[in-house]
Amino acid sequence: MIRIIGGRFKGRRLRMIHCPEVRPLPAKLRGSLFNILQARVIDAFFLDGFAGTGSVGIEALSRGASRAVFIEELPQAARIIQANLARCRAEDLGLVLNQEFNRAVIELGKKGVKFDLIFLDPPYQLLEERNPLKVIRKRGILKPSGLLVIRHHRRYSPSPEDFRLLRRVDFGDDLFSFYSGEVVAAARNEKKDDDSD
Repeated sequence: MIRIIGGRFKGRRLRMIHCPEVRPLPAKLRGSLFNILQARVIDAFFLDGFAGTGSVGIEALSRGASRAVFIEELPQAARIIQANLARCRAEDLGLVLNQEFNRAVIELGKKGVKFDLIFLDPPYQLLEERNPLKVIRKRGILKPSGLLVIRHHRRYSPSPEDFRLLRRVDFGDDLFSFYSGEVVAAARNEKKDDDSD
């Protein structure tokens, strides 16, 4: 069972999905994340990437985020997110994109969408195969003043080549890495090279 921890939807039960590809963020880690974010959530435009049940994005809405976008590739999980938004009567505050992550980010970038806060909880091994931070940086969907947080296993660290790492918070084998919306110099130079092609 998943419950919203704080804010106006506190105590609401969310539906779960029993699927090996989906691993909801445990309540302890979710609480720790929002204790760190605190006031940054208020009025923020929030992206919940690899959203699973949508618990993180809905927690953000509960704590004052203005809107949230949920990206989830699995159709059954995307339906659960929509149902969980309905349970909180927050359908008007959330948009569920049932797409592969990179494809969804590319489309958001084409529309000029920019987020204040981005949370990513990709499958651990995905960070070995591809870099979700790179497509976010290339498509410009994180505001320069924004913050990106990614949950990852200590064995699978995100590439440091896209955004400036602010801090890492250790929860045993799980880590949260926090990045500013500031693009690192090497990535800025790469973008200039891309633009000149």
